[in-house]
Amino acid sequence: MHTGNQLSTEIDATVPTAARMYDYYLGGKDNYAADRAAVEKLDEVVPSTRRLALNNRRFLQRVVRVLTQEYGIRQYLDHGSGLPTQDNVHQVAQRIDPTTQVVYVDNDPMVLVHGRALLEQDKRTVVIQADMRETDAIFEHAETQRLIDFSQPACVLFNSVFHCIPDSDTDGPIAVARRVRERLAPGSFLVMCQLVSEDPEVRRSVTEFMDRTTQGHWGRVRQESDVASYFEGLEILEPGLVEVSTWRPDTEVAPRQLTQEWIEFGGVGRIPL
Repeated sequence: MHTGNQLSTEIDATVPTAARMYDYYLGGKDNYAADRAAVEKLDEVVPSTRRLALNNRRFLQRVVRVLTQEYGIRQYLDHGSGLPTQDNVHQVAQRIDPTTQVVYVDNDPMVLVHGRALLEQDKRTVVIQADMRETDAIFEHAETQRLIDFSQPACVLFNSVFHCIPDSDTDGPIAVARRVRERLAPGSFLVMCQLVSEDPEVRRSVTEFMDRTTQGHWGRVRQESDVASYFEGLEILEPGLVEVSTWRPDTEVAPRQLTQEWIEFGGVGRIPL
């Protein structure tokens, strides 16, 4: 398991983070000049990224709505949740059932500061600071234990985050997904998607750019077959593993990812009953 250094509580405005870049793509205000400059450079390499970020956010919202409404899920653990924006997991789920409980996990200190301020009066939702690879620490955290009963079905989200961690036998995406799955009750769900490309040059150039830009806080752009391996042993909900804008779209005219330099690819898996 990953046993890295203690997470920093200092916000460094000079080094871009994936969370703040994503916030800028979504039209948020919790980002710095370094993040905006990194986004502009990334757009030169993969110009579809802004649309991709928006489509990924909509995918997250649809997934939470479906799992809360149709499958009765009332507890969510969201890894790499990012900065609070409109229609977060707890807002989507609690509109359907106000008793739904949500734990957000992120290693970015800015996420912790903003999230805690936003959720100060919400006793059913909390943000904890942790590395998504530290499964034991996350599941055994006092706030996680307070809000989530892992003897009952839950949903664990890894939405557009696995590309932020490198491959490793002990704490790469496959190992993390396996550890989480072992801790969940039958009938629980894992939501997993990440940035992929079938073009080796795109994979190489974007991976190098993001690794350099975030000063090593990056894994790699992978392929669809890599993402499929995360779902081993799970029952995959229809329509399967797909480019996320096509996962149960709200309407036939819903926005689709039109450019294909890279895409957000994944889906929803259920632990068999």
